[in-house]
Amino acid sequence: MAIEDIIPVRFQDEKLYILDQTKLPEHDDFYEVKNAEDLWDAIKRLAVRGAPAIGVAAGYGMYIHARDYACEHGIEDAGDPDTIGTFLEEIDRTRDYLDSSRPTAVNLSWATELMAGTARQIRESAGGKNITCADIVKALGDKAEDIRKADYDSCYSLAENGLSLLKPGMGILTHCNAGILATAGYGTALAPLHLGQERGYGFKVFADETRPLLQGARLTSWELMKSGVDVTLICDNMASLVMKKGLIDAVVVGCDRMAANGDGANKIGTSAVAILAKEYGIPFYMFVPTSTIDMDTPTGDDIVIEEREGSEIYRMWYEHPMAPEGVKTFNPAFDVTDHRYITAVVTEKGVIRPPYDVSLKEIMGRK
Repeated sequence: MAIEDIIPVRFQDEKLYILDQTKLPEHDDFYEVKNAEDLWDAIKRLAVRGAPAIGVAAGYGMYIHARDYACEHGIEDAGDPDTIGTFLEEIDRTRDYLDSSRPTAVNLSWATELMAGTARQIRESAGGKNITCADIVKALGDKAEDIRKADYDSCYSLAENGLSLLKPGMGILTHCNAGILATAGYGTALAPLHLGQERGYGFKVFADETRPLLQGARLTSWELMKSGVDVTLICDNMASLVMKKGLIDAVVVGCDRMAANGDGANKIGTSAVAILAKEYGIPFYMFVPTSTIDMDTPTGDDIVIEEREGSEIYRMWYEHPMAPEGVKTFNPAFDVTDHRYITAVVTEKGVIRPPYDVSLKEIMGRK
């Protein structure tokens, strides 16, 4: 698969396809997501992952469910208040159901509420005119496409804004995967690396493997190699050594939810990298689309952290179990990086710096 063909969420001929990222890098297979249950499963088991890509998939998933529900119940042309009300309730149920698949990444609930809100708005803005379920379905299809286009445009802006912080030839450390595979475009944290490669920046990237799901090993190294970037894979516990050896000039990471004070939840292990970067005097940049900023969450302590099956730690990627049967496990999917360790936050609207409780309000248009 060429770099230009990496489209993790693909909507063609009224069908939703996702690139199954659980099979990368050995297989780059797409499969059809036919209903809300398929999408819930895809999100839960990380077949589709990355906060922006999950949001894009959720938008299309909400549209497909509403379209098929209206067709199966023969209500496309119905416009009576009771039918419309029942239809909106079904859309809300689908929103809540999809939200339950992964609680930490805010783009999921942001996208599903945007879709449900669009459906409600169609009814409220009718102004006494007759609207039908088909009208709502069309609006949902348009909104899903808007979400995808907005993320694509956001990725390019993130690339330009991030590149303004980096210099040619820099050594850069990444954690997890915040690239093309996680979005509808260049990516978030990896976006300036792809754009820099196009412009001859010659970055030397060190990619943390990112245990236990190995997104850095399986996804980031695969994606950057496709782009022609000089990338070296390291174990997570090697980050301190490469920093001490002077091989790292900057750290770039993504974000799944940023609180109003600038605390950022990202893949487990991110906070450790941030603390190391602070110790070694290396700038730590967190790439955060504004759709990922949750101004209704005061601090990182208020972010719900998803916990996953412990078997991911010792069984998932191994031919034989790598721990004794019955061992206790603790497998949080994310941790929260305290805002004091974040040198700058890169958004599609610009680069912001501390104090984040002020600068985030400004960029989000809050008083």
